[in-house]
Amino acid sequence: MLTLTENASHVVKSITEQSTEVETAGLRISTSGAEPGEMGLEAAEGPLPGDQVVEEAGARIFLEESAATLLDDKTLDAMVDESGTVQFAVAPQG
Repeated sequence: MLTLTENASHVVKSITEQSTEVETAGLRISTSGAEPGEMGLEAAEGPLPGDQVVEEAGARIFLEESAATLLDDKTLDAMVDESGTVQFAVAPQG
């Protein structure tokens, strides 16, 4: 199952708190509509039917079925640059 670094958990919580006031909110990762080799990421008020839910340190990620399969053995990290731009990175677990 996808895991999150401490940085990723913090960034996901910050984004969802700024995007919505719903306590069940999180970020949804999907392969739908993305270019080959890319994934889409958006704030969501809750998971869609069939989504896998990953919760770590108060951060919630909703994984569309195909994305869950691709990210099953991965770790999500996040970096924020000096201008406040967020970059997510995926790496193998371990």
